[in-house]
Amino acid sequence: MGLIGRLMAVVFALALAGAGAARAEPQQGGTLNSTLWPEPPGIVIGIHLNAPTLLPSSKIFEGLLTYDFALSPQPMLAESWEVSEDGLTYTFKLRQGVKWHDGEDFNAEDVVYSLTKFIPEVHPRSRPTFARTKVTAPDDHTVVLTLEEPYGPLIRSFDVIGAPIVPEHVYNGSDIRENPANRAPIGTGPFKFSEWASGEYIHLVRNDAYWLDGRPYLDEIYYRFIPDSASRALALETDQVHLATQNDIELVDVARLAAMPHLEMTTKGWEWGAPISWLEMNLRREPFNDVRFRKAVMHALNREFIRDSIFFGLAAIPTGPIHSSSPFYTDDVPTYEYDPEKAKALLDEMGLEADADGVRAKIGLLGLPYGELWDRLSQYIRQALGEVGVEVTIETSDVAGWGSRISNWDVDMSTTYLTTLSDPALGVARSYITENQRKGVLFTNTSGYTNPEVDRLFAEAASEPNEDKRRELYHQVQKIVADEVALAWLVELQWPTIHSAKLKNVVRNGLGPNDNFAEAYFEE
Repeated sequence: MGLIGRLMAVVFALALAGAGAARAEPQQGGTLNSTLWPEPPGIVIGIHLNAPTLLPSSKIFEGLLTYDFALSPQPMLAESWEVSEDGLTYTFKLRQGVKWHDGEDFNAEDVVYSLTKFIPEVHPRSRPTFARTKVTAPDDHTVVLTLEEPYGPLIRSFDVIGAPIVPEHVYNGSDIRENPANRAPIGTGPFKFSEWASGEYIHLVRNDAYWLDGRPYLDEIYYRFIPDSASRALALETDQVHLATQNDIELVDVARLAAMPHLEMTTKGWEWGAPISWLEMNLRREPFNDVRFRKAVMHALNREFIRDSIFFGLAAIPTGPIHSSSPFYTDDVPTYEYDPEKAKALLDEMGLEADADGVRAKIGLLGLPYGELWDRLSQYIRQALGEVGVEVTIETSDVAGWGSRISNWDVDMSTTYLTTLSDPALGVARSYITENQRKGVLFTNTSGYTNPEVDRLFAEAASEPNEDKRRELYHQVQKIVADEVALAWLVELQWPTIHSAKLKNVVRNGLGPNDNFAEAYFEE
C-alpha cells in the first residue's frame, strides 16, 4: 500500500473510531414486532404481489440485485455483473457458499429456473420483461441473459419484488401455485419462515447459515395482524410493536406518532415504487377530449391544499408522469398553478357558457373506495370544480366495481394511484402508450390518451441502452404529456414508516421496509 493508501486507511480508521464513540456497534439479538394488515393471501413474492405479502416475503427471498435510493443497482445474490456494449448480453457472477433454508446449495440453475419458469408462470408484472430474454448457465456460478434487442430497464428488474429467486429443487416439476412450499417458503434470505398463525401473526426466525457473516442481527420477526387502525397506533405508542408502514398508519395519526420521543418517522424507502395519485379523465368523451378542459381542471385544483390538508403533508406535487425520485425525471415541463380565473377563461374559450345556476358542464367522478382519505379527496375535487362551473356528481362503488368500471372505460373521471416503479418503461409507459388501451384490463391506458410521438419516444427509450440518451428521450415525453394533460396528476405519495427509535437500519435503500432487514438491529 502506498503513502496515500496508508493515509486514507488511517483516516478511515479514525472515522470508524469516532462513529463508534457516538454510537455502539450493532448488537446481536432481539425480537422485532411489526404490524401487518390486512393478513396476506400468501407470502411467496410473484405468486402474490400485494403489499402485505411483500413485507415478510422480502426477508425470506432475495433477488440478484437490490437498488439504492438513486435506484442504482447493488449486489445481492449476484456479486458482480457486466452488460455488453450493445446492450444485448447481461452476465451475472453469483455468490458462492449461499445455501437455501433447507440446506441445499444455491446455484445458477435456481436463477435459470426462476427467470424462465417461475416468473413467466406466476408473476404478471415481470412476465413481459423476462419474456424478452434467453437465460443460460455456463457454470454453477454464472448466469447469462441474452436479448434480441436492447431493453434499457432490464438492469432495474432484478430486485426481490420484480425477480425473486426461488429454489429449483423445490418447484421444478410441480404445480407452482399448489406447491406446499408456498405456505412454508424456502429462500436464501436472512430470515427463515417459522410459523403462520392464521388471524394472529407470521413468525420468521434468524437464518444462522446466511451468506453474510454475522447477519442478521435480529433473532426473529413477528408480523402481527391488527385489524383496527386505532389499535395499531396504540401498539406503536405503547411499544408493543416496533414498526408500522404504508397503509398500516392513518395519515391523520402520523404527526402525533412521529413527535413521540420513543418513535421515529421517515418517508424514504419508496423510491423503487414511486407511487403517484391522479385524477383520470376519459378522453374518449366530451368535454375531456379538449385539452383546454383538461388544463382548466388542473388550474381549478389547489394541489397544495390537497397535499397539506388531505394528505397531511405526506406527499409532493408532481409535474407529470414520472416521479421526482426517478433518475429520468425533469421539472422542465409546462406547469399549472392554482388559478380558478384562468380555468374559467379556458372554459369560456371552449364555449362552455354557464346556465342560470352557473353550471357550464355536468360530469361524474368515481372515487377510489379505499377509505376516508380518498373520500375527502373526491369531495374536494367536487368543490373545486364546482367553483369554476363544473358540476361533479360523486359516484361510489366497492373495489371490484370500481376496477370493472374503469377497466371497461365506463367513467367520466376517477381517482386512483399507481406504482410507477423503478423505470419508466416498467411502470409509466403502460398508462400512456396507445397499444396498451386494453378494454377490461385494469392499470392499462384506461384514459384513452394517444399520441404517436409519445408512443415512439417510449419505445425508443425502452430499447436504448445508453442511460443519458434514455434520459433525454424521457424528458421529451414528460414535456409533451404534461402539455397535453394526459392525466391530472395530484400528488406523489410519500408513505410513512414509523418505528422504535431503538430500531436501527430500518430504511437503507430504495426498497425501504421491503428490504431484507439483514442489517436491522436494536440499540439499547
